[in-house]
Amino acid sequence: MIEPVTAGIVALYLLVLVVVGAWASRKIHNTEDYIVAGRSLGFWVFTILMISSICSGMTLLGVSGLGFTSGWPTIWEQLFVPLAASFCIIVFGVKLHRISKKNDYMTVEDYLANRFESPRTMRGLAALAGIIVSLIYLIGQYTAISIVLVWLFEVPHWQALLLAGFIITAYTVVGGLYAVSWTTVIQGGLLIVGVIAIAPVLIMKAGGLSHVNEVMAGVNPTLVQPYLISGNAYTPWFLVSFGLMLTVGLACAPHVINNVLAAKEERYFKWSPLIAFAAYAVIMLLVKFAGFAGRALVEEGQIVLPSVPNAQDYIFVSGIQYAIPNLWVWSFFAVIVLAAVMSTTDRLMLTVGTMFSWDIWKNIFRPEASDREILLVSRVSVVLAAGGTLLLALNPPQMLAWLMWSAIGIMLSTFAVPLIAGLYWRGATRQGAIASMVIGLVAGGSLGYWYYLVEKFPVHFSLYAVILSAVAMVVVSLATHKTDHRVLDATLTGGFIQPR
Repeated sequence: MIEPVTAGIVALYLLVLVVVGAWASRKIHNTEDYIVAGRSLGFWVFTILMISSICSGMTLLGVSGLGFTSGWPTIWEQLFVPLAASFCIIVFGVKLHRISKKNDYMTVEDYLANRFESPRTMRGLAALAGIIVSLIYLIGQYTAISIVLVWLFEVPHWQALLLAGFIITAYTVVGGLYAVSWTTVIQGGLLIVGVIAIAPVLIMKAGGLSHVNEVMAGVNPTLVQPYLISGNAYTPWFLVSFGLMLTVGLACAPHVINNVLAAKEERYFKWSPLIAFAAYAVIMLLVKFAGFAGRALVEEGQIVLPSVPNAQDYIFVSGIQYAIPNLWVWSFFAVIVLAAVMSTTDRLMLTVGTMFSWDIWKNIFRPEASDREILLVSRVSVVLAAGGTLLLALNPPQMLAWLMWSAIGIMLSTFAVPLIAGLYWRGATRQGAIASMVIGLVAGGSLGYWYYLVEKFPVHFSLYAVILSAVAMVVVSLATHKTDHRVLDATLTGGFIQPR
């Protein structure tokens, strides 16, 4: 049974989120306020939003669970994921922020529709693909939240999902990106401070990294190698494909890349890539080491994991519960874990609502729709997205990280080539972009299914899918009519990051 102190602190945290949502709702006067927070996010709010949009339920639960299962060969993930924030800001953000202010873009789909002179087909395709991959990702997020709430409140899985869905949906629906960004500041701050303060305690309780390595080597020598020599995972070639998937796939994820449109000043992009990378890398490494420490504690009989299919995803919370007996500290950490797994979920839900209400409803079906109607459709879409993904999350995957990686792989194969080619290659055409996105989405989905459920490839499935997407872009673009140079100039298309 949950302690009253823990219940009180968690309840206070959830109440604060709802209050922030209510406060943010007073700032919503039009669609721009709801979708991009009036383009008013300051430096630290923007930077923490970038970190937290990437720092998902996988960060605490999936990363530590993967460290528990596979050991040191997975350490490269802790460089690739933080790089995604920096890559997004530098390669995509500088140009998109400037273009979006000039052309009043609300979403990246606005840019794709303009750049490729396809206000309906390209926009609709990009929005549909974005909704699909975001919903896949959301299932993983709700699974992570359920793990935390089941562990905290000792309630059935479905009750934990219902509670999580209600709270997150409430403040996202009423406050839009204002609510998401400011709750993210709270959640991101708690995560950064909490992990830095508490993860080392777990590592020391396990005897320090040297002892942990000795225990893991005794279980299986491959757990302490930097990579594997053979097999279908964590070999050098696999790690190359894995790094591309995490760095570029996350960078072009709709719930991440749309953040660059909401920053108040372009000058933020000078230092935010470095700060985002450094802060996130420290968090990721500590969480991974905590997974190693948890493996040692389990092998030595200090921790017993629950008898569930995804037991390894409980290692971080079980380890901290063992390492920190102080009730007040433990209760505070419970909030930190909850904050980590909620910080991406709200952004994903808002992204789904935005793509449906703005890109599909407003710009394809009802161009005459008013701000009030768009906001209503967005809020209804958020509720439906939450309900649908909650139902799908009732039967969680065996390993949380796998579900996240499949979604990121599809993001890479679907969005990376049209975005990079659109921004930097003047030869990319409308037909090339459409072919690239369709083939990337189909190849990513089918190869991902085969890779995770049938048979592994020597490299991550997304590498094959993104190569097919790139070939389609080049071949079709070279064979079709070139884009008007005035459109290329207006969208800052060319081999540069910042125009002179």
